[in-house]
Amino acid sequence: MSAALHLAGPEDLGALLPMVTACHDYEDIESDDARREAALAPLLEGSPLGCVYLVGPRRAPVGYIVITFGWSVEFGGMEGFIDEFFIRENVRGRGMGSEVLLKLIPQLESAGLMALHLEASQDRPRLQKLYARAGFRLRDGYALMTRTRKA
Repeated sequence: MSAALHLAGPEDLGALLPMVTACHDYEDIESDDARREAALAPLLEGSPLGCVYLVGPRRAPVGYIVITFGWSVEFGGMEGFIDEFFIRENVRGRGMGSEVLLKLIPQLESAGLMALHLEASQDRPRLQKLYARAGFRLRDGYALMTRTRKA
């Protein structure tokens, strides 16, 4: 199975939502379909703040990756963050994750991306190895810190 990438649009929401739900269940992320749909809709409609790619056949995708964009003075321009990256459990371990990163990163860099960040669970060494193979490294002296808006 190939890790073909397809830029997702509004017509892909029906295929995307079940995978996002599965990802959130796997990662113990509390959310609901209304919140997920509200977060995905702008990206699917072409927001400059991010994009969603479907992984695998367009009609029956096996995963997705969400990239969001920002600006960095430190890195000299546009930066990205892999917000979510999910491959269905029944097709994991076949190299699709690596293939996605090896295809997508050069495309993002050719579009001007200067740095790409991600967050990887410390208790998932296999996932960390995947990201390390794609060139991601821990930054000495830095830790990702997050503040969320109170509901």
